[in-house]
Amino acid sequence: MREIEFKITDKDHGRQIRDFLRDFGVSSALLTKLKQSENGITLNGEFARTIEKVYTGDTLKIVIASKGKMPKKLENNNVSVAYNDEDIIVLNKPPLMPVHESRNHQGDTLANVAACYMDDDNAFRAVYRLDRDTSGLVLIAKNELAACKLAGKIEKDYYAVCQGAVEENGTVNLPIAREGDSIIKRTVSEKGERAVTHWKAVKSNGKNTLVKFKLETGRTHQIRVHMSHIGHALLGDTLYGGDTAQINRQALHCKTIRFIHPVTEKNITVDCDFPQDFKGLI
Repeated sequence: MREIEFKITDKDHGRQIRDFLRDFGVSSALLTKLKQSENGITLNGEFARTIEKVYTGDTLKIVIASKGKMPKKLENNNVSVAYNDEDIIVLNKPPLMPVHESRNHQGDTLANVAACYMDDDNAFRAVYRLDRDTSGLVLIAKNELAACKLAGKIEKDYYAVCQGAVEENGTVNLPIAREGDSIIKRTVSEKGERAVTHWKAVKSNGKNTLVKFKLETGRTHQIRVHMSHIGHALLGDTLYGGDTAQINRQALHCKTIRFIHPVTEKNITVDCDFPQDFKGLI
């Protein structure tokens, strides 16, 4: 359960509760749940309807119920917490760990790690996911409001070690689609969805290059597909032609994320270090 209080100021004097909460980012679905919950919305300590108005100095409070079931906890894990508060947690996912449980992965995922830091009656809400072999920061919302407000609004800095001497900077703007009947592999195709990848070379030894990426879109395997297409596959990426002599997974890491906090509305930046196998390459 998450309680959030608002102190009404002059700029919201005379507004309806419904309009105030919608502007704050409360979805229509969550607003309905709040109205149907006992003391889901109170004004100055009393039950309130959403059509009531708020005035300067009032205290408006919402109570977001926890409805879900977290998976079992993964104790004694090696996953570090990069950020944690009442509304979100950011975990530094190691390589080779899936984000979600599946038929083949039960009890050994990032969801099981997150369970150590969240109530049992909550739901696991990863705002975005990383491939099993990709390492780095994953933001998990602890309530429905945070999940709604952050979806699609996380700015991420990815780093990869790519084969060959990559030029200083550039953009790949090519659509991506499934390759044939594969449920996993993707390819550049005019029949695909729009995909835009911006990249900047950080350093190179002539054989391989450390590259920083910013994604304008978020297609499956986007960085891997685009870089392979232009002749610079990621080291270790067997699916798209990467050399595995130096690393046994695609050398891709989500190092930094930036976002506006869903409750405090402050700008937050979270950063993490490269994992050991990645450091060995750079």
